[in-house]
Amino acid sequence: MATTRLDSSAFGLACGLLWSAAVVLLGITARIGWGRRWERLLADVYRGYDESGSGLLVGALWAFLDGFLGGYAFAALYNRLRRVTGGRPRVEGW
Repeated sequence: MATTRLDSSAFGLACGLLWSAAVVLLGITARIGWGRRWERLLADVYRGYDESGSGLLVGALWAFLDGFLGGYAFAALYNRLRRVTGGRPRVEGW
């Protein structure tokens, strides 16, 4: 059975782009009153993020960095665990 490996960089880029787009979309919808609580929550996490044009750019950069690092770490951990288990699920436990 062939083991499946994830390309950590590609997975990180995909996660970064998707999360960045979601944060920008949330900022845009906050302009019309939807998702204000989420926008304020993210503003606490991502310094400089708000619903203004420059705030959306700052938030997009933070979100991309956050998503990329999280996705890269997830894929690297997945690849490491697949190598340890030999590509087979371990039934007997951890």
